[in-house]
Amino acid sequence: MNTGGDRLEVSTHVTIPLAEIELNAMRAQGAGGQNVNKVASAIHLRFDISRSSLPDFYKQRLARLSDHRITAEQVVIIKAQRFRSQEKNRADALLRLRELLRSVAVPRRTRIATTPSGAALARRREEKTRVARRKAERRSIDD
Repeated sequence: MNTGGDRLEVSTHVTIPLAEIELNAMRAQGAGGQNVNKVASAIHLRFDISRSSLPDFYKQRLARLSDHRITAEQVVIIKAQRFRSQEKNRADALLRLRELLRSVAVPRRTRIATTPSGAALARRREEKTRVARRKAERRSIDD
């Protein structure tokens, strides 16, 4: 992953200064023996969308995104504790932020409404007729 020195590269045209990203080291949860009790290897990343230097369309799309990592105050929170090394977790947190930002950069395709073909409609009607006939045959016959 290329952080570009003091910047996180989101795309070829968009970069974020690392000063806008708050990274805090903390103790990881879960199994890991004594190492987990002594070393602050997990990374807690906070990125304030509204205060960032991201282009406006990124901010608008992130605001509309329903992602559990984005709070109501428009702050992205990512906790990285997959690795035992703090540096690997830091790189993982930045990579996950980058992937989140890249996911909103690609505009969604508009859905084109389609209609069933004439043959498909005919098959559906024939099947309905067949099912109705089968059910009618199950009914008791009145004298």
